Amino acid sequence: MAYTSTAILLAAPERSALEKNVRGAKTEQRLAFRSRIILLAADGMGTGAIAAQLQTAAATVSKWRLRFAQMGLQGLADAPRCGAPGKYTKETELRILAKLDEPVPRGETVWTARLLARALGDVSEDHVWRVFRRHGIHLQRRRSWCLQHRPRVRRQGGRHRRPLPGAPRERASHQRR
Repeated sequence: MAYTSTAILLAAPERSALEKNVRGAKTEQRLAFRSRIILLAADGMGTGAIAAQLQTAAATVSKWRLRFAQMGLQGLADAPRCGAPGKYTKETELRILAKLDEPVPRGETVWTARLLARALGDVSEDHVWRVFRRHGIHLQRRRSWCLQHRPRVRRQGGRHRRPLPGAPRERASHQRR
């Protein structure tokens, strides 16, 4: 008994969506590849011919033909993978951001990822850093009350001072004009 390929019949909106996937510059290559398979199948090509043209296995072509026939365009998306579900939610992220607005624990001057993780209790330090990166938060750039604003001057022995490069120049009273 001969194998018969799954017949693919496309409606106009499905065909235009598949062609858009194939031509799109920003489309994932795996989705574009699957869309090419379906378009060739809709044009009447057999599984073996499609596999030869796209240089892939006939089983791959058969898989995507069958999934498209059963589920339509949604069948071309990746199926859910096994593995543990995500541990942290959007609420955890909001708790981390809210904690930054609270005062720092006694004896500390600024929040750090380690301090935040300890204060929250159920959040890892790595996740705190992920949230910081996602929101562009840089703890080292935050101002603190302990910073002192002094003029940019350094001592050069005794009483003589020389300004740092880039600091505004002031004339000393003993210099000639």
